[in-house]
Amino acid sequence: METERIGPPLLAGERETLRAFLYFHRATLALKCEGLTDEELRRQSSPPSTLSLLGLVRHMAEVERTWFRRVINAEDVPLVWSATGDFQEAYDASASSRSEAFEAWRREVEHARRIEREAESLDVTGHQARWGEDVSLRLVMLHMMHEYARHNGHADFLREAIDGTVGV
Repeated sequence: METERIGPPLLAGERETLRAFLYFHRATLALKCEGLTDEELRRQSSPPSTLSLLGLVRHMAEVERTWFRRVINAEDVPLVWSATGDFQEAYDASASSRSEAFEAWRREVEHARRIEREAESLDVTGHQARWGEDVSLRLVMLHMMHEYARHNGHADFLREAIDGTVGV
């Protein structure tokens, strides 16, 4: 798997900048997983945490699905790995494989990209049922960057514990 990570533009409009930063963070997660075996991706590297790189990929598939398809696009789709709506279930990658997790994640990223591209503006709104509030696409994109940035920090530590690789 080859992943290209392009730095966001230094001078661009709001939407292009948000889109580029989100793409950058998505690519960072993929790069953190590059070159590892399924076993290494499932390794829970920071006890007592059960978090793994593969669990992060699965979790981010759920997050992409929820914010773009369920919230902005109002699609009535369940979570991928939880019938009860529990995002934590995605973290359990003990029986997962790279192909299963990355296929789901890439599928949800493609849906998210399409939904964002087709939205008239960043002011398009959807309903976040957990909050009981309407939210803008702008907020969703910023929230997604926050999610990726936080979890990419986790991925840094997980990857270093697996094979000593740091930075990207």
